[in-house]
Amino acid sequence: MFDAGVNLAPEAFRDLDPDQVQILDVREPWEFALVRLPGARLIPLGELADRAGELDPSRPVAAYCHHGVRSRYALAILRDLGFAQVAHLSGGIDAFSRLDPSVTRY
Repeated sequence: MFDAGVNLAPEAFRDLDPDQVQILDVREPWEFALVRLPGARLIPLGELADRAGELDPSRPVAAYCHHGVRSRYALAILRDLGFAQVAHLSGGIDAFSRLDPSVTRY
């Protein structure tokens, strides 16, 4: 679907199908409680290396966070663990919320 390390614009991220792509939220639980994207699985960045086994390395993963910094780190972790198809939401959920006003901005 996409190569390792792809930066996805909010429009492209919005069009991802959670049945085809694992949507990974790497924010903290309190942030996830505020707002989340449909189909997202929460694995905070600090737990990702230990919990990556919860993800299927044969399927694409698209990560997001608040502004895109943590999700970029998540890509490096996942690539080091052998995930070949990884991408992240450029600008994070903050950028997504500007595209979709139903997503709460914080």
